[in-house]
Amino acid sequence: MSEKSEFSWGPATGVGSMPGVDAREAAKTVIGSFEDFPHLPELPARGPGADMIGRSLGLLVEMYAHVEPSGWRVSDRPGRDTRRARSWLGEDLDALEEYTQGYQGPLKIQAVGPWTLAAALELRGGEAVLSDLGACRDLAASLAEGIRTHLADVRRRIPGARVVLQLDEPSLFAVLSGRVRSASGYRTYRAVDRQLVESALRELIADETVVVHSCAPDVPFTLLRRAGAAGISFDAALLTERDDDAIGEAVEGGTKLFAGVVPSTDTALSDPAGSVMGVRMLWRRLGLHPGILAESVVVTPSCGLAGASPAYARAALAHCALAARSLADNPE
Repeated sequence: MSEKSEFSWGPATGVGSMPGVDAREAAKTVIGSFEDFPHLPELPARGPGADMIGRSLGLLVEMYAHVEPSGWRVSDRPGRDTRRARSWLGEDLDALEEYTQGYQGPLKIQAVGPWTLAAALELRGGEAVLSDLGACRDLAASLAEGIRTHLADVRRRIPGARVVLQLDEPSLFAVLSGRVRSASGYRTYRAVDRQLVESALRELIADETVVVHSCAPDVPFTLLRRAGAAGISFDAALLTERDDDAIGEAVEGGTKLFAGVVPSTDTALSDPAGSVMGVRMLWRRLGLHPGILAESVVVTPSCGLAGASPAYARAALAHCALAARSLADNPE
């Protein structure tokens, strides 16, 4: 049995982003909410470089980017925006390290995946990296090297952690279906071949325990499993019966489902059992044994919580933990 299949997961975790600008407060909230499966918080309210794209661009090796009015663009050398992204990541890691002294267990670290990054980052002429497959390969290789260095730093800081890498790929379906708009907005980039997409993800995933997250519709479950993802994270409200077969195959193949069942923006929360009712209904529809439900699912918010109020974000994380407990206590 592989190390990935033997990996011990926690029952609930967050997706990544949190409201506010205080790294220590965010780390304290996340660690307090998920004692069995915390994650590194992201605080995009601090500005460019703290957003998920800028944060991941700061990880690149021998590739750099800066902010233009249209978004992030490739640079010849590291500038203020790159330095700021790296500084904020260091601040976040310092806070996480402070609150995880002696921690033993799974710990989730997020980075944007190569295809969403290629759709968001502009070349010098203004078109997306996605328009040039050679540039896509260079970006993926730079990202993979940067992530390896990043995860090594996390393991050094928190030696008891079993690190899970979450690759955020909300643009993946748009990349596969040719729906990413060009700089002018009047056309779309050509769809990228599925085998090329899968190959790039497989090379990045390599020997790491990786969860791929997308809060967009039409998550390509089968492709992600073939690429080696140990888990797939999604907004449960966006699932349709078209996804049933792929989800059933994923569960039977040992893939962990990170089910986003708690709304990511302020709303009245239902009781914890009600929040996971849709997951129970999915299980019945697929004819899966209820005894494997809790061990197959990690409960999360539907997406990041950057757009929520601080009070709601705290409540949502606590609600995820309670919903996971309800799923374990009463899988039927």
